[in-house]
Amino acid sequence: MTEPEAERAPLDPEMFDPVCPSPLAPFRVGDKWAPMVLRCLQDGPRRFSELKVPLGGVTAKSLTRSLRGLEQAGFVAREEHGGTERRVEYSLTPLGRGLLGALDAACEWTREHWDELIDAQEAGLSGTTGR
Repeated sequence: MTEPEAERAPLDPEMFDPVCPSPLAPFRVGDKWAPMVLRCLQDGPRRFSELKVPLGGVTAKSLTRSLRGLEQAGFVAREEHGGTERRVEYSLTPLGRGLLGALDAACEWTREHWDELIDAQEAGLSGTTGR
């Protein structure tokens, strides 16, 4: 049974480390926003409006696209609640929850190799890859 929305702590608008998720991470799950959406759902179901709080720059269209992609991949479940106040909540599936460890490992690896990744990216952009 899910925890009532009023009892859940709100998501921290500053919850994401500027380093990770990063385009320099060794792999990507879904689109740009997908890893952060997964992280937002780690403590239980969330409504669309709750997800937007820590995802500062995301547009409604991009978040919708990301959620649909995660749902189609089997990582996120969408549940509609009827009644007087119709609402939709998103939650991790067991498959999605299984990705959290891999995301943690990727973020840790990225932190450990940050300077090397920056150097490699700069070398690649300048065309001096040492060939």
